[in-house]
Amino acid sequence: MLSNYLPVLIFVIIAIVMGVAMVGIGFLLGPSRPDGEKLSPYECGFESFEDARMKFDVRYYLVAILFIIFDLEIAFLFPWAVVLDKIGLFGFASMAVFLGVLVIGFIYEWKKGALEWE
Repeated sequence: MLSNYLPVLIFVIIAIVMGVAMVGIGFLLGPSRPDGEKLSPYECGFESFEDARMKFDVRYYLVAILFIIFDLEIAFLFPWAVVLDKIGLFGFASMAVFLGVLVIGFIYEWKKGALEWE
């Protein structure tokens, strides 16, 4: 029974070795030119060492939320594509309606200017 998992174990070991090798090659051969801006911490699109009660633009969070919403909705396409031959025309039509609602929502957000950044 455990012999069935041997190819998976070999694949995992090869993946780990290749990942460590690629990162190691990057550290060894990659250029290292540190400066003040590269070494500074980055948070939320504004300077991190200012007053904690400063006002900032809420559009950053709006764009992030819209990205998460549309990204999660697109994730529904993968299981649908796998079982498309089993669910038939009804499944195709329901996904067409779903994608239509998604496109309408995207056009609405685009027209409202929620995706634009000055």
